[in-house]
Amino acid sequence: MFSPRGLKLSEVKNETLAGFVVAVSMIPEAVGFSLVAGLSPIVGLHTAFIIGLVTALFGGKPGMVSGAAGSIVVVLMSLAAQHGMGYVLWATIFAGIIQILIGVFRLGKFIRLVPLPAVHGFVNGLAIVIMLAQLNMIAGQGPLMYGLVLLAILVVVLFPKLTKIIPSSLAALIVVSAVAIGFNLHTLRVGDLADISGALPHFSLPVAPFNAEMLKVVLPYAVVIALVGLIESLLTMTVLDEMGNKKGNGNRESIAQGAGNTICGLFGCFAGCAMIGQSIINFTSGGRGRISGTVGAILLILFVVSLSGYIGLLPVAALAGIMLVVCYNTFEWSSLRRLRRMPKADVLVMLIVTVITIFTDLAVAVISGVIISALVFAWQQARIRIREHKTKGDLAVYKLDGPLFFGSAATFAELFNPENDPQNVVLDFAGTRVMDSSGVEAIDKLTTRYLEAGKSIRLRHLSHDCISLLKKAGPFCSHELDDPQYYVAEDTL
Repeated sequence: MFSPRGLKLSEVKNETLAGFVVAVSMIPEAVGFSLVAGLSPIVGLHTAFIIGLVTALFGGKPGMVSGAAGSIVVVLMSLAAQHGMGYVLWATIFAGIIQILIGVFRLGKFIRLVPLPAVHGFVNGLAIVIMLAQLNMIAGQGPLMYGLVLLAILVVVLFPKLTKIIPSSLAALIVVSAVAIGFNLHTLRVGDLADISGALPHFSLPVAPFNAEMLKVVLPYAVVIALVGLIESLLTMTVLDEMGNKKGNGNRESIAQGAGNTICGLFGCFAGCAMIGQSIINFTSGGRGRISGTVGAILLILFVVSLSGYIGLLPVAALAGIMLVVCYNTFEWSSLRRLRRMPKADVLVMLIVTVITIFTDLAVAVISGVIISALVFAWQQARIRIREHKTKGDLAVYKLDGPLFFGSAATFAELFNPENDPQNVVLDFAGTRVMDSSGVEAIDKLTTRYLEAGKSIRLRHLSHDCISLLKKAGPFCSHELDDPQYYVAEDTL
């Protein structure tokens, strides 16, 4: 938690001011994401308070800010629409438990197995989904609504050129609200969409029954929420590590995120994760420790309790304009600029994940992206060849290059023709690695072919582990001084 030793008064002041900026900057997005999910704005504000406070106190990266995030909301949209808030709360609780287990067993590093094209794909997809949700919300509302949305967008874009003392999203909220309230404009307000009651979150178990049917629906969502939340949180941590030249603790952050989400589910809120925009705002405002995040969370809930009536007066146009700019900034435009230089396989993965995210959900998109990338990688690596072939009298020496595994086993078998080889054959595996049991079986089958052809075969530079798994070829393996040391992925190990 806090480390007060050596903390200067100026640092406390900077942390406190940064926390105030974080608190006010989180209100528009927390309310906006709640509306995107079809939930009460107060739920998003409570989410931002709970997970923001827990991760600020116990997270693996001081200064990183967590709250209600768009990536999580996109996953929850269909669940909330089809099954209601009770299922959302159960999904949040289970997602939190999964994240805690990932941190406890130090599995956070495996989040890196999600390839970058897949990450870009679902980031682009969720940006489009959130944009479409905003357009649906303001569609048919008339010129007044469209004008206020445009005003909000202009303020968000242009305000940073005047000053960066307060976030541009907050400035847009203030300006558009002042115009709508000051001129008593008849436009859609947040209070028209849902009941806004300023209260502290309270303990409440989900109303949905705990049974097999619920688990069947909720667990796939919970897994994806947990993984997507950790991906976004650890990516945000990586950005902050580069900014502050100090490495965070990913497993500790996983546990803190999980604890925060579990508490959110038990207090009537949906899941959240790290928010890269607010985290960068906090860092650049001087919030590098745990004070800023804690102050931000506490101030946020104080705003909710004391200013809830004013939150209900906020025009939806202001939030829609802010969220449209968020969508624009969320979209990975650099990925489009790199399309011509990217490998075709990466382009395919990114486009497929984007389309799946838009037309189905983020769960299917993430899983599809990982599977497609894994298959593409296996295909690209399935290249084993004869690097060098020497024949002298009745001796032939083959030096191999490339990995031998399930993807290259068939190619490996086609490289040799025992009937046309001389009496003595040497296969040198110094330039290759046997990766799995399929590779081991391929060596055994090739050895059998040479023996049946009446030829003598000798295998060099196989690891001790590989030799122990070979049945037919084992007796014909010779041990060299520079035998490689590696282990073969095999079911019996």
